[in-house]
Amino acid sequence: QVQLVESGGGLVQAGDSLRLSCAASGGTFSKYAMGWFRQAPGEEREFVAAISWSGGTTYYTDSVKGRFTISRDNAKNTVYLQMNSLKPEDTAIYYCASRIGRPQGGPYTNWGQGTQVTVSS
Repeated sequence: QVQLVESGGGLVQAGDSLRLSCAASGGTFSKYAMGWFRQAPGEEREFVAAISWSGGTTYYTDSVKGRFTISRDNAKNTVYLQMNSLKPEDTAIYYCASRIGRPQGGPYTNWGQGTQVTVSS
């Protein structure tokens, strides 16, 4: 079972950029589809982006399309979320997660501990 550790969060101003990383260990990383999710205070966790095991297919929620980019480096067992043009409404704890199979084929089974992203206006 893969273990996931996120990093790269922080406090930024609106319009700035951040790159989140999620390092995987303990499993065959290239077998897993990977996803990023976020949870804002008082709200439910929501899907942000996902990527297939090969990196050839990506998915985004509408609110981040054109601003966020998910990518992965299977040689480094790492998935990234490049976030540009950040908005205050992007403030949340960001989690990475993994699943066997297609990125949107079912629930994600392994989760990291999360990294806080705060965007000030």
